Amino acid sequence: MTLSSAANNNIHGNGDADHHYRLYSRRRNRHYLPTPFTKASLKGCCCCIFFLFVFIALLVTAIALVLTLVVKPKKPEFQLRHAVVSYLIIAQSAPSAAYLTLNISVAFAAKNPNIVGIKYESTGLYFMYRGVPLGTGSVPGFEQPAHSSRVIETRVVVSRVNVLQADAIELVRDAVVDDRVKLRVLGDVGAKIRVLRFTSPKVQVSVDCGVMISPKKQSVISTQCGVDGVNV
Repeated sequence: MTLSSAANNNIHGNGDADHHYRLYSRRRNRHYLPTPFTKASLKGCCCCIFFLFVFIALLVTAIALVLTLVVKPKKPEFQLRHAVVSYLIIAQSAPSAAYLTLNISVAFAAKNPNIVGIKYESTGLYFMYRGVPLGTGSVPGFEQPAHSSRVIETRVVVSRVNVLQADAIELVRDAVVDDRVKLRVLGDVGAKIRVLRFTSPKVQVSVDCGVMISPKKQSVISTQCGVDGVNV
């Protein structure tokens, strides 16, 4: 055997060994590669998550329904306890225009007739004259225990609100001739009933109050307030 043939055999031998080693390495690497998610497995995972959310929603609904049937919640009661007028000034600037300045404090009595507590959200009460907004009084949020009453106070300051046209004529007539200016207090109070760690859906309690004021005496003549309706 010549040197050249021996060298060729060595080269071919080494080439075959390298070829087998590369095949072995590919198979081994293919064995350890992570298996990709197929469409079927991904679809099955999404279905599981969907059914889990549906189950949780049904469970929460069932718990809320049971609590509602057991507790039998009643709508909260809001009554206007008293109102104090610091000052009320009506200045007529023209035959069909007038300026109103008002400072009034109002106290409401909130009554919870339920056997569970109620959580109220902060809200705003709107003071109006013949549909014309004059100012806003804010009521902070609070929690009220079962079978209890609580007094909530708010104050509104109206600084020279311009009342125009027919409303201004009526305002001057009410103040000068009749000495009776009727204001209306409107607002939606958000409430939730709390049982243990569970909270009911939000309930809107619409408050509608009437306050009759005497500009000459700078005092409140009469008040009438109640819950206008409950909207879930």
